[in-house]
Amino acid sequence: MADFERERDNYRPGGGRGGGRGYNNKRKRFREDDDFEQQPYRNQRQRHEAPPGTRLRRGLLDIGEDSLRMPHESAMNLAKLAMENYEDEYVRDTLSEAILRLVEEQPFKIPFVAGVVLFAHDEKKEVAADVITKAGAQLQDRLEKGQWREFKLTLRFLACLSRVYEQDGVFPILDELFNRAVDLQTASQEDAVGLELVRIILMTIPYLIASASDQTLKQKAVELLEKTDVIASTPHQLEALVDPYLGQDDADKPMAFGSTISILQRQLQEEASNGWPLDCVLRVYDPSYMRGTNLEANGDANGSSTSISFPSVTVPSPVVQGPRALFPELFFSVFADQEIESVPSTSNIASTLIRDAINDTINALDFNRNIVARYLSEIDCFWPPNIFHKRGMAFDKLRDTDDGRPKWKPEDVAIDAVFSQILTLPAPEHKLVYYHAIITEMCKIAPAAIAPSLGRAIRFIYRGLDTMDLELAYRYTDWFAHHLSNFEFRWKWAEWTSDVDLPDLQARKAFINGALDKEVRLSFAKRIRETLPEPYHKLIPTSKEKDMPESKFANDQTPFAKEAREVLDLLKKKAPEEEMQRVLDSIQEQARNQGVADPMVSSTDVYMTAILSSGSKSLSHVLSTIDRCKERLLAIGTQSEQARRQILASVAEFWANHPGTAVNIIDKLINYTIVTPMSVIQWALVDHVDRGRALAAAYIYEIISITMFKVTNRMHQLLELRNSTKTPFDQRKQMDEALPNERQGMRDMFAAIEDAVAGIATGAQDEMVERFEGDEEEQELIKTWGERWARVWRRKAAVMEAVVGEAAVEELVEPPPVEDIVVEDAPVMEDMDRIE
Repeated sequence: MADFERERDNYRPGGGRGGGRGYNNKRKRFREDDDFEQQPYRNQRQRHEAPPGTRLRRGLLDIGEDSLRMPHESAMNLAKLAMENYEDEYVRDTLSEAILRLVEEQPFKIPFVAGVVLFAHDEKKEVAADVITKAGAQLQDRLEKGQWREFKLTLRFLACLSRVYEQDGVFPILDELFNRAVDLQTASQEDAVGLELVRIILMTIPYLIASASDQTLKQKAVELLEKTDVIASTPHQLEALVDPYLGQDDADKPMAFGSTISILQRQLQEEASNGWPLDCVLRVYDPSYMRGTNLEANGDANGSSTSISFPSVTVPSPVVQGPRALFPELFFSVFADQEIESVPSTSNIASTLIRDAINDTINALDFNRNIVARYLSEIDCFWPPNIFHKRGMAFDKLRDTDDGRPKWKPEDVAIDAVFSQILTLPAPEHKLVYYHAIITEMCKIAPAAIAPSLGRAIRFIYRGLDTMDLELAYRYTDWFAHHLSNFEFRWKWAEWTSDVDLPDLQARKAFINGALDKEVRLSFAKRIRETLPEPYHKLIPTSKEKDMPESKFANDQTPFAKEAREVLDLLKKKAPEEEMQRVLDSIQEQARNQGVADPMVSSTDVYMTAILSSGSKSLSHVLSTIDRCKERLLAIGTQSEQARRQILASVAEFWANHPGTAVNIIDKLINYTIVTPMSVIQWALVDHVDRGRALAAAYIYEIISITMFKVTNRMHQLLELRNSTKTPFDQRKQMDEALPNERQGMRDMFAAIEDAVAGIATGAQDEMVERFEGDEEEQELIKTWGERWARVWRRKAAVMEAVVGEAAVEELVEPPPVEDIVVEDAPVMEDMDRIE
């Protein structure tokens, strides 16, 4: 026994000679080994506590994310940490920098960081004074640059500190903003900057009142609301263009959508009449939490000895519009004002305040979609307790809850906000794929909670496709197909089986066709067919399974079939151009003898089809072939406009079963300038319109959208370089001279689109009048498609006019010459190490 104890005392973990789990250690571990290694006398590595500045930064970044801690506890602990180490320069800089960055990037946390400043102010006035001074400088900078979201959020943060200000605090700047809004609205009824200023005022008031200790501010808020009512309640002239649904009668729409600013005005008036309860605004700070601290040293919470002057802010006149064009904003929701209230109703101010905070978080944190998805999945952490149900609660159980709480599902609120961004008009702030990715990440984080809410949103939008704006319907189609591709293309298609037999011109059937086509592009036809119920199989015929289409000239009955095969052989052999020209001349001669009006159309069809057949293995193959034949294709367009359009017709016909490939090739043809944007418009909406039926094809809309994006993007780039002070003035002057011609060319293309689709909308299109073969119901459906197209492109034209029109472009003024600065040579020291 003694020997055993002695061996145990000399035991080294791992066995062998020299300690540790050394070479060739095959001894099994036993329970006693773990007990031995966990003894208190075991050597442990010394742990170093992070410096206070680092702990402060980490605490601020994580504040509010722990649902198990009360908000005031986190705020008080961070305030105490800052106060105890405020002599440290790094702590002082970290506190202000982290807070102001959080204010602009994570709006959910504004009440939390405001609570930190207020708790710190109670014991150390200097802390709050420094933060407020830097926030004031940031507010002035954002105002001068027209960065309205950042300005609004910084102003909100300052409003949350209203109890520490002398006199009226934030109200003077709100009054000044309103005066500027009145000036802008008086100057132009189409002004949107004034609307944005009023929206900022209204969004600031709830946080100001919820944080104020001075009861007289409530009356001032009521007086300000009386003034803003004139602007907020007046419909803007552009509201009809950004309405997500067609029609003037709200009864025909899935939801009556009002402007955000008018809804917010009514909500604030209701809050004022009820004594400003503002139940949805989180109050982190409460003086009672500081009992036992040194409040008397600085005075009480309302004492003048602790008051701080509000930073001086000058509102420029005129106000800068900013980098982004502003338009009226309508409140879009897929869940609001329904029988079961899973999101705040539009009569509740929580609907606009929560939505505004979510939208700002999404758009400000676009560089980290994973964090955005996590915040949206945990949204209930950042608002007052008991206004949300438990995460993941089944929708059916909401009806049975009768505990006096609002029936708000956090998942519904988050999904509702993301869809409002995807379906915003005229355009969301970021690329649509970013918003797609947020929903995808949310489904990965909390699939059981998010999936049911997402399914109900999908069904709501699907039911309203008949009256939805066409651009939004295609955005929804793109998102739907993209989302399914991330989850094995699974969806309950059986719910929509009854719509499979609808005419292709019906909006829901057009959506199904478009979504399945997108899915095939993201996968392959056979796999997609296997995910569908049997009634859908006819929508994906077996011909779509062929990756390499067969040329129409493979059939000897097709005119010029022999010559087409000869042209294809010459292309593959890379024969000299003289041999190719000889065959094409023969085709033109035969076509001329057959009475073809433009024989070059026939030869172009043969030549382009041969190019597509030669490169049909992949997109890179066909682009390589097009690049090799570029000179001849460019010459075709200069000789015959009809032949140029035939290039497009040949692409669409060859890739009829894979329209996505046709769209990609046409996109490259525009880049190569082989076809012009106007020729694309004329081919798609005149030559290929099929008496209006083509307007229901998703790929036609996609082609026109890609084409016009190139045109409008060129205008944006030209204007940006013209206005950039970094561009040499002589180049800016050249761009200024080219701007009118480019603008007129853009207008001509918008006019061509509107002329084509307006004729279809009224039934005055030539082929519809002369040779329409369908029944009256089909004709009405076609007219509806014409109306939907016309609405989209009128809006896009109006948006571009607001950005690059003569009224929007300021006169180019040459900057004053910069005087040369003479720098005197510094004396040269012979010995650089010597200091005298």
